[in-house]
Amino acid sequence: MSAARYSEEFKAQVVREVIEKECTISSVASSYDLVPQTVGNWVARHKKEHATDQDRKEAFESAEIAKLRAEVRELRQENEFLKKQLPSSPRNDRDRALRARGREEGSYPISSMCRWSRVSKSGYYSWRDRPQSQAAVRREGLAILIKDVFEHSDGTYGYRRIQVVLERRGVRADGSTIRSIMRDLGLQAAQPRAKVRTTVPAQDLDERPDLLRRDFTADEPGKKLCGDITYVRTWTGFVYLATVLDCCTKKVVGYAMADHMHTSLVCQAIDMAVRRCPVEEGVTVFHSDRGSQYTSQRFLDHLKGYGIRPSVGRTGVCWDNAWAESFNATLKNERVHRMVYPTKDKAVKDIASWIELRYNHVRLHSALGYRAPNEAERDFLDLTKAA
Repeated sequence: MSAARYSEEFKAQVVREVIEKECTISSVASSYDLVPQTVGNWVARHKKEHATDQDRKEAFESAEIAKLRAEVRELRQENEFLKKQLPSSPRNDRDRALRARGREEGSYPISSMCRWSRVSKSGYYSWRDRPQSQAAVRREGLAILIKDVFEHSDGTYGYRRIQVVLERRGVRADGSTIRSIMRDLGLQAAQPRAKVRTTVPAQDLDERPDLLRRDFTADEPGKKLCGDITYVRTWTGFVYLATVLDCCTKKVVGYAMADHMHTSLVCQAIDMAVRRCPVEEGVTVFHSDRGSQYTSQRFLDHLKGYGIRPSVGRTGVCWDNAWAESFNATLKNERVHRMVYPTKDKAVKDIASWIELRYNHVRLHSALGYRAPNEAERDFLDLTKAA
């Protein structure tokens, strides 16, 4: 029914019901069998025609406040949107900006996103509706594989190790491409934290030789060993870990854990290493820092019992035992700092599992040509048998 059929008296009566009786527009419209929008138009026109200076001032202020709120809301959305975008090189600025718009479509108005990114709407729609290029399809496939490798590594692999794993699967990809995709996916390998010193230098220590001189490589397993002590924090106190590492295979061949740093701890680690790695009397070298456990007479006698030659670095020079320090940093970065240990027993079991099942068996080592320590050990044994 056309609005023109209603008399001005009838319209005024309906408006009075809304204004004077403070009824809602919907209820008044329902009582008169009218469309709510029609009643709302009548009320708005009445207020405009009968508005006082104070009413006009309040209406102006309300409009200004609404305008400012809209501007603030858009600025907030723009900041949120731009924070989500990643820096890009001039070569692929436009393409990356368009991909960013595509990811956020539905979260923000398209016109706003294009304005914030200085991309035309027509350019965006043309890009969006264009069939995917072979490069884009390959990039999407690579992203799925990269995410799978990253998650399988427990979030510890950077782009270099991921590149090696992909090559083993028969997928070739440039390192810069992998790094770019990881940035797009927000994948970042675990980062190291600051460490606490656990080396306690012995007093009145006689001069002892450094037989390694920072050469942590070896042609055969069991010829050069090195070790260190580190700590692991739990809710019930510290657990101390002593390790013995083989310089040829980079394998953890011996380790021991306890709630103390006594000499017996490093002796137990040596015992395990001797059982698992062939040592040659008078040839095998064990290198450590100058901690009191490693320079004690008891430990020296323990090494002598196996015919192992002791070697120590200089006091306060961490590079003289860099390989053992590097392993401790890897353990903390890739496992310990990402875990919570309510008990010491929980820490001991978890660390032993990580050493045996991940570090020795799975984790790729750059110094081994991106092979795992167990893999490097098997390759050496196969060559020995073939010879």
